[in-house]
Parts: sequence; structure tokens; C-alpha cells
Amino acid sequence: MLIEKKTLPKLFNAVLKGKKTFDERLADFNCKPGDILVLKEWNPKTKKYTGRELRKKITYVSKTKDINFWPKKDIEKYGLQIIGFEVEQRR
Repeated sequence: MLIEKKTLPKLFNAVLKGKKTFDERLADFNCKPGDILVLKEWNPKTKKYTGRELRKKITYVSKTKDINFWPKKDIEKYGLQIIGFEVEQRR
């Protein structure tokens, strides 16, 4: 399945350069490994698409509504972050 989403230029460029290997989204749509995420660059100043797009195969999806691993006060103080990482080559 193809899933099209807007992305801001800074984030688009980070994916394009291989620095950003993840995407964080509101879970208001369904996706699964094997689906194709189409990132369409959106210019917030002109409120138009730039015409550039990237297609990325989804390999992993993590969804949550309930995060009870950390105290709520710590989440409110620090927020949460998503950490992407590169797979190391086995030796």
C-alpha cells in the first residue's frame, strides 16, 4: 500500500541525505511493514508541495497510546523522543 504524507523541507532533506532513518507521525492511519511511505516535500511558506518526493519501504512500526514506563511528571518535563539507528554489520 502507498501512504502519502507531507514533510517539511528540513526533515525531507535529512531523509534524502540518509541522516534521518525514521518518521514520527500521529497514528491516525494504518500502516504495516512492507507498505511504502511516500514523503512529499511541503513548503510551509507557500503552502504548496515542492514536487520532490521520496519513497521509503516501511520496515517497522511502533504505536502507543499508553506509556507507563516513565512517570507522567517526567514525560511532561522532558517529553519523549524517537531514536533512529543504523544496523551494524555482523562480523
